[in-house]
Amino acid sequence: MAARKVNRIERDLDEHDRLILRALQQDARLTLSQIAERVGLSQTPCWNRLKRLESAGVIDRYVAVLCNEKLGYPETIIIEVTLDRHEEDILEKFGDAVRKLPEVIEVYLTAGGYDYLIKVAVAGTAHFEQFLREKLYRIGGIRQTRSIFTLRCLKRQPSIQM
Repeated sequence: MAARKVNRIERDLDEHDRLILRALQQDARLTLSQIAERVGLSQTPCWNRLKRLESAGVIDRYVAVLCNEKLGYPETIIIEVTLDRHEEDILEKFGDAVRKLPEVIEVYLTAGGYDYLIKVAVAGTAHFEQFLREKLYRIGGIRQTRSIFTLRCLKRQPSIQM
């Protein structure tokens, strides 16, 4: 049912809605007046559309995107994790524990060769080793992991571009 709702919402988006979303993706700090001007609407219809997009869940939240490198966490590592067992409660417990780790910036339950794909930001290899030994491996239930050290980010976009 959720997939049908998403598809219906996407069909209901018109060009003004898409322009509003594009403007917010570029700068979520724009005022209502600035958004309205950019999309060619007066403030009231723009506000109504914005509230509809928020209510429908198209706009999930407003956040500041921080620069991990400037915060002292220049290394991004992707970890593939396979668990020993795949019962629902074990998957859920592992996912809950991983989400709580501050170094984890994204985590996905996946299909295929691994159960989870985890993206972490760390200060360097010593920090990564500490993260593995003192945090990730202590969760338990891990059969194997594979780590991929990224060299450079070529594109970072928190959602699809409108």
